[in-house]
Amino acid sequence: MDTSKTPPEGRVGSKKPRLTAMERLAIETGLDAGKTPYAIARELGRPPKTVMREIRGRAVESDKGAVGRVNNRCAHRYECTRRDVCKACYQRRSMQCKFCRQCNSHCPDYIEDRCARLESSPFVCNGCKDRNRCTLRKRFYRNGPATENYREVLVESRRGANVTEAELLKFDKLLYRLTKNGQSVHAAVVNNPELFTVSEKTLYRYIDGGLLSTKNGDLPRKCKLKPRKGKGEEHKVDKKCRIGRTWDDYLKFVAENPGLPLTEMDTVEGTKGGKVLLTLMFMPYCFMLAFLLDEKTAANVSAAFSMIRDKLVGKFGKDAGLAMMTELFFVIVTDNGTEFTLPDEIEKDCEGNKVANLFYANPGASYQKPHVERNHEFIRLVLPKGSHYFLPTSFDSLTQDDVDLMMSHINSYVREASGDKPPYDLMTRKFGVEFAELFNIRRIPANDVVLKPSLLGIEQKVRPEILKATDPENNTK
Repeated sequence: MDTSKTPPEGRVGSKKPRLTAMERLAIETGLDAGKTPYAIARELGRPPKTVMREIRGRAVESDKGAVGRVNNRCAHRYECTRRDVCKACYQRRSMQCKFCRQCNSHCPDYIEDRCARLESSPFVCNGCKDRNRCTLRKRFYRNGPATENYREVLVESRRGANVTEAELLKFDKLLYRLTKNGQSVHAAVVNNPELFTVSEKTLYRYIDGGLLSTKNGDLPRKCKLKPRKGKGEEHKVDKKCRIGRTWDDYLKFVAENPGLPLTEMDTVEGTKGGKVLLTLMFMPYCFMLAFLLDEKTAANVSAAFSMIRDKLVGKFGKDAGLAMMTELFFVIVTDNGTEFTLPDEIEKDCEGNKVANLFYANPGASYQKPHVERNHEFIRLVLPKGSHYFLPTSFDSLTQDDVDLMMSHINSYVREASGDKPPYDLMTRKFGVEFAELFNIRRIPANDVVLKPSLLGIEQKVRPEILKATDPENNTK
């Protein structure tokens, strides 16, 4: 393993060196032995706050249950007598919901029971004598994930565009107007030094990264230069966008505001640099909207939300439209993609009032927004990646009407988890048929639902090597 590029874990001569991997291993070992964070800090010669901050900040959640026990985490499970919450209980009338593994995700009165050990020292389940019998959600401190998280934080702090959203918007409009008039980036910076908070070279990098309204096509000389070979870099509009919007902040927000509907957001990419699909999954209805974006940029995502807001206000009036906007997007969970790094543009309405709360899942934790990830599989049935077929992986030939037709069929497909009801019926029961019609989504009869490329007229031609491999005449032996 090459350690030459590994960031140092301690600063030589620093008054407050960072924790090392050996110290994190000692913390894990001490917690497993039942020691308190104070005792561990005394052994390491560290302040107790440093050790407690490390444990609380880098502990990972575990969905592990207990062998031979029903994984029911409802606070009412001991006195509950309900029998008809989910389909499994309905089929077996003799079984109460508190003995069912599915009722937690269906019961409207469900309140998750949290272990008091996680709210006070030691904040984790390491060393707990009851953890093999406990069915509640657990948290563990492990040296490996903690060290990996530390390195990711170091790398993340040095990645992206070092500019705030306000600074970017300040000079974006002016630069776009000047370059459209034939001026160069250099001339724009020289003539307006007070507006540009970044260097000329940085501006070119932002243009290449798609952060600005100015594109390479607006710079004549830029188009004549041969691009260098190399991996493209993703730039975040605002490096501080995750502050107050992390997964831990989401869990705290949900605990303080239980029962709120959730919207999961993601993108589906065709080819690099081409059109993408912005997907919005409304829970618990399993209803999804998809919008075709020209580029995978934060500006295009913000424009999509502005379009949604304008449609709702135009259809239902200002007060009712903004109220519906708040109900639909009050809690949003998405990933850490650069296209979602303009959170203020998503959270605020046209008057600057906050109507939504956006949170970011942990890096690589797609299971924290499982519903939208699972629904993408239906999209890939209609728009496969083409690894085995001559199919267009690019979305550039699609139109929004094609996307709306695809989503009409997907939303009309029955789901077992929803009691064999299609998401269209559940969503329109809550928000009315007018809401679906506003986004060109219609109800498709159950027997007419198509989840194949032929829905959009895509011809499915199998590659010759696959035909040869599956041809019976070539398999005589």
